[in-house]
Amino acid sequence: MKGRDFIITGLQPWDIPIGSNAIDIAREIAVDNRVLYVNSALDQMTIYRNQPKPDIQHRMEVYRKQKPPLRKITGSLWVLDFPFSIWSVNELPDGFLFDFFNKLNNKKIFNYVKKVAADLNFKDVIHFIDNDIYRSFYAKEFLKPCLSVYYRRDNLQPFAYWKKHVGRLEPLLIRKSDLVVCNSPQLADFARASNKKSFDIGQGVDLSAYNTELNFATPAEFESIPNPRIGYIGDINSLRLDPDLLYNLAKSKPGYSFVMIGGEDKVFAAHSLHSLKNVYFLGSIPKAMVPTYMSCLQICLNPQAINEITIGNYPRKVDEYLAMGKPVIATRTATMEIFREHVYLCNNVEDYQMAVEDALNNDTVEKTRQRILFAQSHSWKNNVSRLFDHIQKSLT
Repeated sequence: MKGRDFIITGLQPWDIPIGSNAIDIAREIAVDNRVLYVNSALDQMTIYRNQPKPDIQHRMEVYRKQKPPLRKITGSLWVLDFPFSIWSVNELPDGFLFDFFNKLNNKKIFNYVKKVAADLNFKDVIHFIDNDIYRSFYAKEFLKPCLSVYYRRDNLQPFAYWKKHVGRLEPLLIRKSDLVVCNSPQLADFARASNKKSFDIGQGVDLSAYNTELNFATPAEFESIPNPRIGYIGDINSLRLDPDLLYNLAKSKPGYSFVMIGGEDKVFAAHSLHSLKNVYFLGSIPKAMVPTYMSCLQICLNPQAINEITIGNYPRKVDEYLAMGKPVIATRTATMEIFREHVYLCNNVEDYQMAVEDALNNDTVEKTRQRILFAQSHSWKNNVSRLFDHIQKSLT
């Protein structure tokens, strides 16, 4: 698909310091099309809290008229921020009152987006909604795109912040969208109950930095951590990971080092894992350093908890692990079956124990090569190509 105009609205602002599906998709679409990436408007409560976070800072500067609303990233990609605030609506009771103020927010947002898009001479726009259930709920009515595409990349319904309204709103948004695309079969199955034009397009990953041929310097933290090193890199969050599984695994393998890299939530910070001498918490690291730290691990883990959040979740980190040629051990979920030829899938701590031994003792050069090739098949170019196929069919 070439020469089209896309507007993307989503939950993850352009300045977010972690990986973002919507941003990667925007960059890939913009190779042959024009893209206006719209950051979420700041609500009044966020402005009042005034937290110095990277994903908020630029938007605050635009709101305060310290920076212009429109940034040009490349010749065909712009990022838009808003010089105004919107109502904080999430705490309102579900129903009429929430809908009234949320519609006012949507009207304010998309009247401004329409004006900027017109100034850029965007025509017959395709609107891509990245899981943005509240702020894009009325976009089809106000923006009037030629095609409205809802992208369901996460199940937001179990999260405390979203529980009050999303269970009612998301099926309605799915129903009125012209096309729904998802990054796992399970998320697509849910959407299909409300809209038959719901499809799994898989997941893309930027693997350019995950190259086994690069020379990575060993970070100083690893000098005191003996081999073999078995590790996890990412958000250490008890909503997604099973701390008890990790504890029992690490306790059963006292001669192995278990390395946890990332910021911890309160559950992990207070967990008995910290009492084990062979468990090392290294804290958060910059995104650019992830491949370097990963190169120091002999085995990579994805010890997911099994719940509504993880059962249909596509873990980008597994592709990153595989792209580095690493043996990967993960908890079995429906979505993880995609990786079954290249990842050890486990149901309990005993499975993890056996997988660790097999990965350390029976790995081969050929297995490493196959893991790398499989990960590389999940490029953003391939992912967006599948998206374009569905858009093209919907437009004809």
